Amino acid sequence: MIAHGWYWLLDYVYVVYWQLRHVVGRGVPEYFSVGERMPVLLLPGVYETWQFLRPIAERLNARGHPVHVVRELGYNRSTIPDAAAVAQRYLESHDLRHVALVAHSKGGLVGKHMMLFNDPSGRIDRLVAIATPFGGSRYARFFVNPAVRAFSPTAPVLSMLAAHADVNARITSLFGDFDPHIPVGSRLEGAVNIEFSLSGHFRILGDSDVQQAVENALGVD
Repeated sequence: MIAHGWYWLLDYVYVVYWQLRHVVGRGVPEYFSVGERMPVLLLPGVYETWQFLRPIAERLNARGHPVHVVRELGYNRSTIPDAAAVAQRYLESHDLRHVALVAHSKGGLVGKHMMLFNDPSGRIDRLVAIATPFGGSRYARFFVNPAVRAFSPTAPVLSMLAAHADVNARITSLFGDFDPHIPVGSRLEGAVNIEFSLSGHFRILGDSDVQQAVENALGVD
């Protein structure tokens, strides 16, 4: 239990760092738009900005992937369907095709919703989801905030997403062996599931092995 408490603390140190990074440097680097490989769309988690995914975005961009940020998502506090609609409009307005969604936590649920219901023309090729509560979190029911209660295992949107497995084969789910926010883990039936010997919900975004796995999941294009 002491170790688990320590992992909670380290996770929130990571959160504070990247929230401060957003305050002092909100702009999206111009070089993110440069690249000849598969385009990447970032989908952060709830109460997160794209900056949480910046370590991964920088690495992918350095490997030749143009990286796109949906500023309209803000801190991603809207409902999953609303966030999915906003992100899909970005894909369409920029005419992006053969896109990889790279997501953290709630962002993975938004990405799956996009693949199932918002992308009739097939712009999205795959989703790489990191620490996503595909099965929900039992802690969510203790929150009054609807943005967090939406992750309850019995929440209507989560139940609907779980009932549709036809896109799971195009999803790679990456997660640690202990996630203090998602006790049941992030394993998704029918997806490519990769578990790491890591603890935390946020800190794993900065792990080099996780970043390498994201890169590998994008494949050769």
